[in-house]
Amino acid sequence: MENALHGVFHHSERGTGDGKGALDRIFHLSERGTNVKTEILAGVTTFVTAAYILAVNPSVLAATGMPQDALFTATVLISTIGTLMMALLTNYPFILCPGMGINAYFAYTVCLGMGYSWQTALGAIFVEGIIFVILSLTNVREAIFNAIPMNLKFAITSGVGLFITIIGLKGSGLVIPSESTLVTMFSFHSSLAEGTFSTAGICALLSLIGIIVTAILVCKNVCGNILLGILITWGLGIVCQFTGLYVPNAEAGFYSLLPDFSQGLTVPSIAPIAFQIDFSNILSVGFMSVVFAFLFTNLFDTIGTLIGSAAKADLLDEEGKLPNVKGALLAESLATTFAGMLGTSSTATAVECTAGISQGGRTGLTGLTCAVLFLLSLFLSPIFLAIPSFATSPALVIVGFMMFGAVTQIEWGSVAEAIPAFVAIIAMPFMYSIAEGISLGIISYVAVNAVTGAENRKKISGVMWVLFVLFCCKYFFI
Repeated sequence: MENALHGVFHHSERGTGDGKGALDRIFHLSERGTNVKTEILAGVTTFVTAAYILAVNPSVLAATGMPQDALFTATVLISTIGTLMMALLTNYPFILCPGMGINAYFAYTVCLGMGYSWQTALGAIFVEGIIFVILSLTNVREAIFNAIPMNLKFAITSGVGLFITIIGLKGSGLVIPSESTLVTMFSFHSSLAEGTFSTAGICALLSLIGIIVTAILVCKNVCGNILLGILITWGLGIVCQFTGLYVPNAEAGFYSLLPDFSQGLTVPSIAPIAFQIDFSNILSVGFMSVVFAFLFTNLFDTIGTLIGSAAKADLLDEEGKLPNVKGALLAESLATTFAGMLGTSSTATAVECTAGISQGGRTGLTGLTCAVLFLLSLFLSPIFLAIPSFATSPALVIVGFMMFGAVTQIEWGSVAEAIPAFVAIIAMPFMYSIAEGISLGIISYVAVNAVTGAENRKKISGVMWVLFVLFCCKYFFI
């Protein structure tokens, strides 16, 4: 089998080299300096890094009363459909999955806080998707993407890197909440004294080891370094479980690291949540405020991730524009519409795709590979869901480091450019939102440049002024 795979990859690489391979013609592999083996490896890396979404999204949305098993199927299906559309409409290595911030807003604010049923919330998602499709087809979202100044784009890339890093550190257990300092480092000494080292303590330690191992693999330029880091960390965890260093405790959120096939390979039915949209409140002011809250958050989460991911993949042109950005935005819009119909929260371009990009992914073949693995996860969910967050967290930290390098391209000598960039960068991790970083970055950019001379005012485009007004209205009225 290994020899056969080697032969396939070898043949594919030769096809890529002379431009005659079918995949090369479809995905323009040689044009972007990549090959089939690299793209597939990048797709696998992206999938393994993003696989936690298949477990987390159902868990979050289940708080609304939606059945978790049906949510798992819906999450897999929309991730497959969205990622496939992104690959085919753009030929970019991006993936679409339910957004990890928007699902929390869906469950805890709209349903549990505001009292709307999950059926009504799905209606808001569907309406948001339709509005997104219209905006994408009328070039509004593309105009927004292109209107963001280059220094802010570099700042967004850097900020997304920090955002990914804080997600990784939080998932690893190395960074924990603190009443006095908001966050602090996990205390191994306290875990030993409190008897929690066999759960939280060993997970945090394994994640720290995973960061070091992955960093060493990256430094040595080992092929598949990020994916290897994930697998090695997971493997060490399994060894710890066998030796008793790690003791699963489901009540505390620490599960077995071994795949559980006790329920077989059955696919949960999606029927309880699919096409259960409720439009009875569509004309109410509260419903529309929910729609626009979804709209603002999702729009700028996606644009921020697209900018950061495209910059990391070196896909932006000399003017900082992403060719065929309309296709990417249309794919995300359609996927969000389908999400409402299937029974899950809206999709967004997942920051985890940067793991595959760091692995060399440059085309839609990376996304296609990831989409296939998403679909297979319906039948092999015990394997994919067994990969713990402490194993994927090191990958996010290393990818965050790689993306933060864009900070060196910001014009720090120009204070009017640098201050808004700085605001955008720090807002993303500290406010735990890509969208907040972009909105505050744009507000500060317009405000600073508008009052610091005629030359600076000329740099502010009409689109930026519109965004400035909309964001100010968002903070005070929505």
